[in-house]
Amino acid sequence: MPLFRTFGAVAAALGLFLAPLPTADAFGPVKSVKQQSAEARLLAQFESLAALSDGTVGIAVQDLSTGEEQSLNGDTLFPMASTYKVAVAGKILAMADAGALSLQDQVPLDPAQPARLRSLHDLIDLMLTHSDNDATDALVARAGGPATIHQWVAALGVKGLRVDSDTAHLLYRAMGISPAAGSFRRNVAAALEADSSLRQRDARDLPNIAFTLDPRDTSTPRAMNALLAAIQLGQALKPASTVYLLEMMERCHTGKARLKAMLPPGARIAHKTGSLNGYGGDVGIVTLPDGRMFAVSVFVMKDYKGRATRDSIMAHAARAAYDYFLFAPARRTA
Repeated sequence: MPLFRTFGAVAAALGLFLAPLPTADAFGPVKSVKQQSAEARLLAQFESLAALSDGTVGIAVQDLSTGEEQSLNGDTLFPMASTYKVAVAGKILAMADAGALSLQDQVPLDPAQPARLRSLHDLIDLMLTHSDNDATDALVARAGGPATIHQWVAALGVKGLRVDSDTAHLLYRAMGISPAAGSFRRNVAAALEADSSLRQRDARDLPNIAFTLDPRDTSTPRAMNALLAAIQLGQALKPASTVYLLEMMERCHTGKARLKAMLPPGARIAHKTGSLNGYGGDVGIVTLPDGRMFAVSVFVMKDYKGRATRDSIMAHAARAAYDYFLFAPARRTA
């Protein structure tokens, strides 16, 4: 090898060796000791809350101003149950934004009673404030089916959340029922009559483990927060529809013992609950006194301790997140 080429190679190697190391800022801001301590304390609280259940607990929180996320089992799949109704409402409102429908359009609440009509507005109200399943499935049908709702969510860039079923078929799978022709209520009544174990599981609030392991109609806590963030930040709907949806969610009548239970009096929260045997969930957006907001999603599955325990986990998780975002030191480099 020519001498000048050897010398050049050596010089280049020395140059790399002697070059100054990159500063800490090159790898992103360095968290202050106080911030690290606050994060560790929050995650320790999440861990202690998870220990209250004999199942699996997922908690994710996201600051909607900075994007900061903290989570426990944040990328674990959980059944959504009725929390998926946020996506149903979002798809319907997106169709209204595109001029594909009007919220004053009248549709049957029950296919078996086609003359019994309600406006889409009324159905969204029933779905979000009272978690009405008939209203939900009428909206799912008007949206074009579960696949169209899933496609809308995916188009927002949300990964880890999938919609595969309307409420009736989701509940059939949760109960382990193979439905015959006829109404949902008739099929459920017949199944409970034929199989006493189904009635016992329902009465004792016991989970269906096979259902919780099914990837259909599931979301990770972080994915649900991503959907909530897309809505709140105006990435999913037009401004008027965003306000409409969140104000509707603020009037949610279910879950009084869940996310909202331990928040300070008057604290604003737009949320949606979900419940199944051995499962509980609540997802929403909380507004702090200074106007900052954070998304919070809490899911508990495969739990045998009961609804009161699940509700308490959700309530304490929301309050821990509220205090963290309200009182944690300003995000800055050390």
